[in-house]
Amino acid sequence: MTSQPGAAGVASPELDRAAAWGTEQPSVLLVEDDPGDALLVEEMVADSALGMRLRWVRSMAEACDVLASEAPDCVLLDLHLPDAQGLEAVSRVREHAEHVAVVVLTGLAEEGTGLAAVAAGAQDYLVKGRVEPELFGRAVRYAIQRKQAERDAVALQASQMLAQENARLERGLLPRPLLRGDGVEVVTRYRPGRAHALLGGDFYDIVQSADGTVHAMIGDVSGHGPDEAALGVALRIAWRTLVLSGVTGADQVGRLEEILMVERATVGVFATLVILTVSPGQRSVRMVRAGHHGVLLRESDGVEWVEVRGGPALGIIPGGADWPVEELAFPEGAAMVLFTDGLFEGRVGRGTERLGEEGLLAVARELADLAPAAFVDGLIHRAETLAEGQGGLPDDVAVLYLRWS
Repeated sequence: MTSQPGAAGVASPELDRAAAWGTEQPSVLLVEDDPGDALLVEEMVADSALGMRLRWVRSMAEACDVLASEAPDCVLLDLHLPDAQGLEAVSRVREHAEHVAVVVLTGLAEEGTGLAAVAAGAQDYLVKGRVEPELFGRAVRYAIQRKQAERDAVALQASQMLAQENARLERGLLPRPLLRGDGVEVVTRYRPGRAHALLGGDFYDIVQSADGTVHAMIGDVSGHGPDEAALGVALRIAWRTLVLSGVTGADQVGRLEEILMVERATVGVFATLVILTVSPGQRSVRMVRAGHHGVLLRESDGVEWVEVRGGPALGIIPGGADWPVEELAFPEGAAMVLFTDGLFEGRVGRGTERLGEEGLLAVARELADLAPAAFVDGLIHRAETLAEGQGGLPDDVAVLYLRWS
């Protein structure tokens, strides 16, 4: 039996080449004004063991037009073009296509120029008339691989810088509680949303003043990204400064709004927050709510949703808003759970169905017997699990659990 080309058990040359590259045939743009030299390159491409798709242009202007609309894997570049000479040609190719590998074609007496071109950003150089087809194919392949390695290195460096920036933002957004005694139990958690390389605008803080009064706050800047995270850091630090300076209640929220108006990157950015204050020996909590949703009150016999009267989010009605201070009875041994809306806004079913406030309360009641840390982790884990079928929680989640003894 005679096997046909490409039949089972017999590899065709095209398949061999694809296997050698691991991908489809690379595209190569030849920039050469000499038809004789261009013909030599075409013959080497035809004779090379590695298949390539070659396109020939005669000038730098033509090459720039091609690079503006296409993305070849490699540019074979003559350094003596009618409209670009020497290293200028390398510079212009890199200017128009920084991501493309460049292999320079030099004359017999120009190896020094080839080395200079590599130093200027080319991946390799070949001497015309002294290159065999096998060496030619290997040089092009290695040049493409070196360029890919360069891109990977740049991406890795960018990722590392992003991680460092993330760590700096995290230190600003998620501080250590400033507590002066042992009478307060605190559990905090932060989980970035699924699509966010950086932390978003969720922030919180806890401060205990010299007289033992405990102040706690959680907030959420609209939007995601470094600008929102930086604004969250500014608001969080400003809030701590106001607390330590003795500014509380509605005056405190008004000052924070002034800071938001100055610091926000674009008009329309706003922030929600809820602040609570507990004085020593008191069985009540003073709360201020600015556009934020309610909190969970965890008692020995269960969990309830609590939402006091409040005012608008910061930045919605600049200078014209009112934020009442509400007092809420606080049973002995109870705990308050403050959180951002990412905890209950994840989709949990087909279409637009979300966990919602009632769904979160139901989950909290199921977990009510757990220890504080396990309770908080359970809330987040259950919300994540319910949202898995819809891609996970899209928004950041911050949770602050407080209990006074």
